[in-house]
Amino acid sequence: MRFMMLMVLPSGHRSEAGAMPGAGEIEAMMAFNEELAKAGVLVDLNGLQPTSKGAKIRFDSGNPVVTDGPFSESKEVLGGYWMIQVQSRDEAIEWAKRIPYLGDGSSVEVRQVFEMSDFPAEVQEAADNSLVKESLSQGSKA
Repeated sequence: MRFMMLMVLPSGHRSEAGAMPGAGEIEAMMAFNEELAKAGVLVDLNGLQPTSKGAKIRFDSGNPVVTDGPFSESKEVLGGYWMIQVQSRDEAIEWAKRIPYLGDGSSVEVRQVFEMSDFPAEVQEAADNSLVKESLSQGSKA
């Protein structure tokens, strides 16, 4: 089972102002990331730039409306994620509980990723796209 562990930060978090984490924070996070890798459960991970460098696209009445960041109406923002592959939800939660301290008001949301086998046969057939599969198997080219 794949799970995303989403780092959720309060909107006023220092990272939103562009402040970089200190060396000690990075060392603690890298030690955690290394534990995930050594356990063979790490699939992917990344931190996210501040919302000031992003955009939000809302679909009102079917029409996309683009709003440039920062997103002042947001109470929380995503700061990063880990994608892990584990045997159960409980195991994913146990890993999330080991994430180094992220700061007051921070949290980690654990969400299971849908697998194609979760869907009925007709949905699997409708979603079968060789170009998309090939692109995913090659990974990011950026």
